[in-house]
Amino acid sequence: MQGVVFNAHYLAYCDDAVEHWMRHCGVRTAETDWDFMLRRATVEWSGSAGLDDVIDIAVGVDRWGTTSFDVGFRGQVGGRPVFDAVVTYVGVVRGTTRTMAPPADIRAALDGEGR
Repeated sequence: MQGVVFNAHYLAYCDDAVEHWMRHCGVRTAETDWDFMLRRATVEWSGSAGLDDVIDIAVGVDRWGTTSFDVGFRGQVGGRPVFDAVVTYVGVVRGTTRTMAPPADIRAALDGEGR
């Protein structure tokens, strides 16, 4: 045991952070025909988090495509940088893998909030 958070957990933290962020922005995807799926994720560490550390994660849209979008994450512990991640999501029709552009109201809500 190294006394630090296992690397794979950081993507789970990002997943949780994006859900909380969307709710904060008023986005309730379960109430729409639009959903999103992870396509690609990159994580770069600049430090480590210990097992009892609280990681603060800032979230925001970095890029909009036609049906895809990149969400940037910046994780810190006590103001000390720990990681940066970028996750590319693809919008889909709920319950399928058929791509779909985000509804204008969802895109507007996410554009107004973030890192």
